[in-house]
Amino acid sequence: MTALHPPLIAPSVLSANFARMAEEVAAVEKGGADWLHLDVMDGHFVPNLTFGAPLIKALRGDSKLPFDVHLMIEPVDPFLEMFAKAGADHIHVHIEAGPHVHRSLQTIRALGKKAGIAICPATPASAIAHVLDLVDIILVMTVNPGFGGQRFIESQLSKIRELRAMAEASGRDIRIGVDGGIDVETTPRATAAGADMLVAGTAIYGQSDYARAMNALREASRPYAP
Repeated sequence: MTALHPPLIAPSVLSANFARMAEEVAAVEKGGADWLHLDVMDGHFVPNLTFGAPLIKALRGDSKLPFDVHLMIEPVDPFLEMFAKAGADHIHVHIEAGPHVHRSLQTIRALGKKAGIAICPATPASAIAHVLDLVDIILVMTVNPGFGGQRFIESQLSKIRELRAMAEASGRDIRIGVDGGIDVETTPRATAAGADMLVAGTAIYGQSDYARAMNALREASRPYAP
């Protein structure tokens, strides 16, 4: 089952040079990025610390890219308004991050932002069945969240296929994103399974030519039968 749309490319600034963050964002924007993916980690829900709303606010004035903010924090509800005001266009919360994700998604939509639900590798697709009516984007973690540069978990391909089928059955136009281990080798398998948004960190920021790296991912995204 393939995606409904040509895949969007969302460079993850987790792999960028933090000392030159504004320049790194400008470089991928100039190179043709569709979205900018910003991973917010709290050292509690995931074993790493990254950055918070002040950095997003600082970058917002210099970029026209949609800001795709992935909140790997627990609890998440007290911070949703903060990230919305900082300039997030889309806000992803984890199905695993708390008992009231339905309320979290309602809050994101009430703030006027697109609502995303992120799902970890060990969590079954069925866990999000009852929030599909509130979701604009499903973010499938194809690595265990917390660090960049990890190896793509192949077992998540069947989950992507299942989620694509669920999204289409819902009758809603829901993007399926993949986050973790995305490169020119894994991209074709992910898009063939139904992904239409690719979060890529080292596959872009680890290359000398960001535009060429993104074009390579787009070229690789043409689905094939594995």
